[in-house]
Amino acid sequence: MVRRKRQATAFNLSFLDIMSCGFGAVILVFLIIDHSIEVQIESVNAEVLAEVDLLEEDILDGEAGLVRLRNALNSIDLDIVEAQGRARVVTEELDRFEAMIASLEESDVSETTDLDALKAEINSLEEQIQQLKEAAEADGGQSAREFQGEGNRQYLTGLKLGGNRIAILIDVSSSMLAPEVVNIIRLRNQSPDRQRQARKWNQALDTLDWLTAQLPVGSRYQVIAFNTEAEYALPETAGRWLEVADGAQIERVSNSIRERLPTGGTSLLNAFKRLDEFSAKPDNIFIITDGLPTQGDKAPRRTTVSGPQRLNLFREAIRALPGNTPINVILSPMEGDPAAASEFWRLAQESGGSFMAPAKDWP
Repeated sequence: MVRRKRQATAFNLSFLDIMSCGFGAVILVFLIIDHSIEVQIESVNAEVLAEVDLLEEDILDGEAGLVRLRNALNSIDLDIVEAQGRARVVTEELDRFEAMIASLEESDVSETTDLDALKAEINSLEEQIQQLKEAAEADGGQSAREFQGEGNRQYLTGLKLGGNRIAILIDVSSSMLAPEVVNIIRLRNQSPDRQRQARKWNQALDTLDWLTAQLPVGSRYQVIAFNTEAEYALPETAGRWLEVADGAQIERVSNSIRERLPTGGTSLLNAFKRLDEFSAKPDNIFIITDGLPTQGDKAPRRTTVSGPQRLNLFREAIRALPGNTPINVILSPMEGDPAAASEFWRLAQESGGSFMAPAKDWP
């Protein structure tokens, strides 16, 4: 009995040893497999990270290329705009020359190809031009058209009306409807016919007619209407000086301005920039307005503009004026703009021009 117990005990111990060795082998195999998996994961992660780095480099290269493409596109757009501008200038010049040819044909100028005959005709035309100039000088600046104020009033204005190239800038912003803000708002909401009857607006129109009636016959002029934008009274004459002697054309200029309605804000800068479009700069400038500007070349971010901001906009605008040119200002002061009179007076004085604040019944 004792012997059997010993044999059973020995068997049990051997079985336990075998089980222990087997369990240890399993653990060893598991550790080996786990280590192999970790090595594989680390290898895969390294490859993925390398691919990510390459992709990031490709993205950076692509973004840099996109920037270069955008810059190239902007440059191309600029070239297109410049080409369009040059094409427009060439087209306008062609139209002008065609009009001159048509005018010569209508005036019965000879079509002969003989050079001497052409020179004779040119000399004859030059003599006629000289005679017209001498007649204009003899008349002492006689007007090309007539304008009489109500009751044949005559006022001493001090405005300097001389010059060979005279630019007249007339304010057509909504503030030209009335001198008071409340009345401007009231008229702005009324019918176009009622707006055209506004006293302040009609005074500005009569002032324009008075000025064009006083211009010397031998001089040239141009009229530009401005609010937030600036436009020629006759758009087809953009960048060209008009002859004062052409009375019919002056009437067209006047009628064109009278057909407009005052609207929008005021940009003196855009008006002054128009003066750069002439090959020959003006030698006398008249401004018909009622106050300091409310914007520069672009619309302001806010709907209201303070007094100091308007003053800064005015000083920015006058830097765009051509140098050594008299500036004559006819100001109809507006409520709430006390700095306008002093600033425009200073501009007139420093430029060698004149300043005038007309009476209600002028001209």
